[in-house]
Order: sequence, then structure tokens, then C-alpha cells
Amino acid sequence: MSVNKVQDWDFEKFPIDLKQYKPFPLDPTKDKKLTQEQKDGLIANISLLRDVIVFFTATGAARGLAGHTGGAFDTIPEVVILLSFLLADKDKSKYVDILFDEAGHRVATQYLLSVLDGHLPVEQLLHYREANSKLPGHPELGLTPGVKFSSGRLGHMWPLINGVALAEKGKTVFMLGSDGSQQEGDDAEAARLAVAQGLNVKLFIDDNDVTIAGHPSEYLKGYSAAKTLEGHGLKVVEANGEDIDSLYSAIVEVMNTPGPAAVITKRPMAPKIKGIEGSPHAHDAIKVEPAIEYLDPRHPKCANILRAIQPSTYSDILYGSTKDRGACRVQFGEAVSAVLDKTDKEKNKEKVLVIDSDLEGSTGLSVIHKKHPEVFLSSGIMERGNFSAAAGWGGFNADRQGVFSTFSAFSEMIISELTMARLNYANVLTHFSHSGVDEMADNTCHFGINQFFLDNGLEDGYETKLYFPADCAQMDAIVDKVFYDKGLRFVFSTRAKVPWILKEDGSKFFGEGYKFVPGKDEIIRKGTKGYIVSYGDMLYRSLDAVERLREEGLDVGLINKSTLNVVDEDVIKEIGKTEFVLVAESLNQRTGLGSKFGTWLLERDLRPRYGYLGTNKEGCGGLGEQIEYQGLGPGAILLKAKQLIK
Repeated sequence: MSVNKVQDWDFEKFPIDLKQYKPFPLDPTKDKKLTQEQKDGLIANISLLRDVIVFFTATGAARGLAGHTGGAFDTIPEVVILLSFLLADKDKSKYVDILFDEAGHRVATQYLLSVLDGHLPVEQLLHYREANSKLPGHPELGLTPGVKFSSGRLGHMWPLINGVALAEKGKTVFMLGSDGSQQEGDDAEAARLAVAQGLNVKLFIDDNDVTIAGHPSEYLKGYSAAKTLEGHGLKVVEANGEDIDSLYSAIVEVMNTPGPAAVITKRPMAPKIKGIEGSPHAHDAIKVEPAIEYLDPRHPKCANILRAIQPSTYSDILYGSTKDRGACRVQFGEAVSAVLDKTDKEKNKEKVLVIDSDLEGSTGLSVIHKKHPEVFLSSGIMERGNFSAAAGWGGFNADRQGVFSTFSAFSEMIISELTMARLNYANVLTHFSHSGVDEMADNTCHFGINQFFLDNGLEDGYETKLYFPADCAQMDAIVDKVFYDKGLRFVFSTRAKVPWILKEDGSKFFGEGYKFVPGKDEIIRKGTKGYIVSYGDMLYRSLDAVERLREEGLDVGLINKSTLNVVDEDVIKEIGKTEFVLVAESLNQRTGLGSKFGTWLLERDLRPRYGYLGTNKEGCGGLGEQIEYQGLGPGAILLKAKQLIK
């Protein structure tokens, strides 16, 4: 791995000379201490590769694609040392030749390794996270040349590599981790198995005390990655990650320890990058200004390239909706705060508990944190435990409400906990943001497309409702209506902003006077020929298709099914008597509304021609391009509707 096979490249396309990377072998059983020459070589390699990480991840920031600089930048010293170990293992008998990483957002490291191994031309790094560049926000095996594993979501890797260690018993397996990923419950189970079976797994944990929402030392007092791993029975050695002698000594000690062992590397996030060092701002892609300041004295051509890049623009102004757009995921927090504003703070404190899982800025909970700190609890990256805590608060007392939020992709992680919540008659309002696929540069593992898994109770069980508002105004109306309802309520929103839906007279459909009725579908446009049924971010796209069909003389209607899992008997009978029904959604085509709606029609002896569109392919990266790639744009909806019309 990474023996500098890279072909020549055009320096104007990639102005950092990676031929200055000079790998050399190290054997931890023999090279117990570094010579000055070895130390100088490692430091030079670390500096060079860190500069590359800053540069190409900053191109993602410059284009508006984001892309996580800090974690990848931090762990380059460990990576460079481990590459030297792999280089010394000439017959590949000692180590599994993969640097597994359970923090998938540190994907920049994996792409850099693919370049160093000769699998990718170096200039491809300049297309980091772009659509169809095969460089998405998390590594995907089989998509990107040279990538050797799919990390999935945070904290899912260690259990998997335990299996690798069981299969490769004579070899050592490496895993890069973090204090954030180690908060996930999967890692506790993996630690117990690794210790019990004496697996030769070596962990390298970047303990920088930074996650998305802040500092674990502040919001998760008592948590220590080192003490946790020691408690499970691992050998743990702590090191200063920015002192090459300290780091190398710790790694050598762990490498020469039989069985599972961990290096806990202490460092501020993004060390020595002015403006973001030690800050949660370093978790995502470095912003252009600090990147330019960092690169100017080192690689002025890189700084000039960043100055020249223009942000990506992706806009689709469509019929039937506004040019202006709003973020429903943020509006959730505003809507909850508006409900809490109606009651004094002491009452709120008695009745409501809002639990965050390190994503408050992304899911709208930061609004609640600011406006109603009396109900807010910052917690760690522990979706299962945090949801159950919200359920415990909202259980055993009909007057209390638990509120929980995270990304929709992580909804799959709490399925068993939902059963426990139902059995204990819990009241929980959950907001899952980043639903669907729109603007999901993190790609397939972050697609929020299996929300119907949440409706997994029995027919006579405690009630579950799934709500997906079409715009910010409807988000306000839904939250206001269902906040104090009993049972489990799930509200979904997208990462992308959405426009406001308009009536035929140009006024806002969910504007003044609108009242949300749970379980009631809304007729956005009446039609006699057939109906498109949609919701959420696909409603405005479907409305555009409907308006264009009507311009062609086809009297097609549109239904907003904002309560996803309840049949509106009146509406289904009306639309079921027309020529066709088409469901258009951005959830999984296999498990979404479309997979159910046809059955609902047949159960009522309604037999229109039927079709459905949904997410059906692994992602292409980029932002809004995901929608067209999945065949979910207005044009695709229009075409599918025409195919159903005789």
C-alpha cells in the first residue's frame, strides 16, 4: 500500500508535488526508537500529506460541497507511521493491508491513499465530493478505485473488523477511530468480543475532544475513551499526537502487545490551522479563508486555485411553488419553540425534555437550545440510548413529552428501542432530518430512505404516526398540532431547502388559515384523468409535473400525503376511481409509500393503473444531482404519468 506508484501529472492541475512523499519501511519489533533521519522523514511526509488534505477538502468547501477536513488532517501522523509498517511487511504476512477507519467522514485520507497507490490520478482530488466523481463523502467499496472498505455511518466499523481478525488470525488488523465514534454502542460490544477472543486488533483513537456540536468533555462529562477501553480489558497507551517521539513510542508499544490494544492520541482538532484549531468548525470542510491563509506561504498556487473556484449553483424554479426556499429541518426547532413559548419555563421543564445526539445545528435543535435551554439536554453520539432516554421521560406519565432528533439514515438504529417505547406507552416526538437523497453528498450510507421501518408496531399497538411536511409553513402547522399528542410521532425533513407550495391563485397553500389534520390527505390540485400522490420534498417537483401536464390538456391532480402511514378513506376512493395513480417519493422504492399504496387501492377494490417512483440506486455524490440521478426530477415524474395515461 502507498509505495508512491503515482504517474506523472500536470502541476497546473494539482500544484503540490506529491513526488516529495518518500515512504520508507519501519518494523515496530526492531525499530523501537526513531533515528533522527527517520524522524525527519516522517515529519516531512506528514507535513506534505496534511497540506494536500487541506487543499483538496477546501475545494469542496469552495464549491459548497463541504467535506470534513479536521479528522483526516489530524490522523495523518498515525497513517504515515502505519504505512511504513505496511511497507516493511513485504510478504504481507504480518498485517491486513487496509487502514480501516470507523469515522467515515475522514474519507479524504482514503482518497489520498488511492492516489498514492496509483489507483486515481491526482487531479481527480480536485473534484472531491462532486456528482459522478466517485469521491463521495464516505468511502464506498466498489465505487472508488483503490478504496478497500465501506465505513458506513459513524461507529460501525469495529464489529466488522473483528470478523476480519477472526478470518486472518495470523495478522494484525488496524483501525483508525475517534472519541466521537467510540461513543456508539456498537463499539462497546466489539470491545468485549475482541478482548474475549484475544483478537489482534490495534486501534488508533484520535481523541481531540471535538464533535459536530461541541466538546465531549463538556456535554458528556465522565466519558473517557481511554478509561472505557481499559474497562473492557484492552491495553491502552496515551500519546501526544503532535509529538512524533511520543506518538511513535505509543504505537510501537501497542504493536508489540499481544491481542487488542489501543493508542489514545491527544491533540487539538486541526492543530496549527489558524482560525479552526480546537474548534467544531474544523469537523467539516475547512472554510476557504483559513485554507488560503494556511496554504499561501506553503503552496501559493493552491491558494490561488481556491480563490478562483466559484460555488456550485443548483436551482430548479418550478411551476406551482415559490422561488424562495426555507429549511424545514431548521424550522422544526422554530416550530417546537413556538409551542413552548405558550407555556412558562417551569411548566416546560416539568413536561418536556429535548435530547440532542451531537447534531443540534443540523436538525434544528440548536434553536430550541438557544430559546428554551430549560428543556434541552446535550448528549453524545448514542442514538439508541438517547431515543430510549426520551422514551423513558415520555413514558409512565401521560403528561410528559420526550423529544429526540437525528438524521433519518440513523432511524434504522432504533428499531428495537421503538418496541420498548410502545410497550411502555411512551410519548416521543422525533424529528429525523436529512430524509430522502437531496443534497446528500455523504452519499448512500447517509440516505434517509427507510422511514417506514419505524411503523413496525402491531395493529392494536400504541399509535405511531409518520409526518412529512411539504414546506416550512406546513412544518409549523404539523408540530403545533401533534406536539402534545400521545404515542410515537415522527416528523421528517430534508437536508435541502424547499420552496413554499402555492395554490392556483398564487397564494401559499399552507398559509394563513391552514390547519393540519393528522391522517387527512390534502388535494393540492383536483383532477379527473388521474392523480400523482406525493409528499415532502417531492411534492413541489410533482406539482411542477402536474402543472405542465395540465398545460398539455391532461387534467391530472395532485395529493399531498403528509401523514404517510394512515389511509384517508375519502381521498383514496376519489383518486382510485380515476384512470391512474402515481406515487412519487424520495424514500426507498422497495420500502416506501409506493410499495404500500397499490395494496391499499386493491383492498378497496379500486383498480386504476398504478405506478410509483422512489430512490432505487446507490448514490452519485454531489448535491441536488442526486434527485435527477434517481429519476425523481419533475421531467421523470411527468414522463411516468404519461406512460400511465392511455
